[in-house]
Amino acid sequence: MDTITKEQYEFALEKVEELLPLVDDSTPANDKKALELSLMSEIVIAYETVHFPIRQPTVAELIELSLEEKGITQKELAGNIGVSASRVNDYIAGRSEPTLKIARLLCMALNIPPADMLRV
Repeated sequence: MDTITKEQYEFALEKVEELLPLVDDSTPANDKKALELSLMSEIVIAYETVHFPIRQPTVAELIELSLEEKGITQKELAGNIGVSASRVNDYIAGRSEPTLKIARLLCMALNIPPADMLRV
């Protein structure tokens, strides 16, 4: 798509919000409202991809968020992966990066996809 203006984006966003309640999984793909929703959604996505990119979380952020989601402490994680609590704190503070072996253990303990941990 060519460059989308802010006005076009705002119009498309309003249309998406208007059409969402009218289209559901049972709506035929060739329905006029479904087609319009699809087109307006593409405009919104294209604009947001350029103007509001979502960056990949750092290793430190992945660990910190996963600890919070799982409701476990840094000390508990340290015991689960065989490192000191201060080492886990170093990972979270960004002072050091885990080795490949520790990254693997972190992925298993925190259920983090390895590709996310490796930032690929």
